[in-house]
Amino acid sequence: MELGQRLKQARLEAGLSQRQLCGEEITRNMLSLIENGSARPSMETLRYLASRLGKPMGYFLEEQAVTSPNQEIMAQARAAFAQKQPVTQLLSQYRANDPVFDPEYHLLYALSCMAEAEQALADNKPQYAWSLLEQAALHGQQTPYYTPELERAHLTLCYQVRPESARELIRDNPLPTQQILMYAQGQADPVRKGQILDAFPQDDPQWHLLRAEAWFEAQNFAKAISHYTQAPQTRQVYARLELCHKELGDFQNAYYYALKARE
Repeated sequence: MELGQRLKQARLEAGLSQRQLCGEEITRNMLSLIENGSARPSMETLRYLASRLGKPMGYFLEEQAVTSPNQEIMAQARAAFAQKQPVTQLLSQYRANDPVFDPEYHLLYALSCMAEAEQALADNKPQYAWSLLEQAALHGQQTPYYTPELERAHLTLCYQVRPESARELIRDNPLPTQQILMYAQGQADPVRKGQILDAFPQDDPQWHLLRAEAWFEAQNFAKAISHYTQAPQTRQVYARLELCHKELGDFQNAYYYALKARE
């Protein structure tokens, strides 16, 4: 394979357009000439392109460049995942110990397992969901792309499937309170927000405030009260407590908190 062909193949594997690969260093017309074999890049240009593509210069200069046997499978997996389709079955054809694709393979497998576990949970198949979550954990440990945010999402699903087992995982892997609160706060669905907060119980006033808000949005006013009383005591909280007591027909406490809110 000629240098230009290798360069084009590497660019396509990376999902880059000619314009994206060029950056501000070379022109798109020059790159097109190089890929078509009509021009040879200088060593400086080749060094720049190789660094942009994450490959050593030798990859483009060797007469027989080594390509990955998993290239086609990974391309199909990316496309399927982008369309929110499960890819675990497709990735079963992957040939392991591939330094080119292993990190991405493990990440895609973990993400797909988590998505399939969420669907299995919705279909009332907790045992199957748990087996998928176990696979997600194994693959997540083998890729540097598995972020703390993904681990929180994984632990949240674990909690929904097997609360007791998930508590053990959380105890072994404590998560910073602020990160948990930010993750939960970003959820629009109060039920989902509540599930996340319950997966990471905290003796923290801000945690209680978020949990109370989730219960309030779900119109479970009795449970909302139990958390509002442990949240920071602000005018907003007093106003919420007033509404909660009013909804429950407790007008004496509703009046008390109405006064507190106006102090």
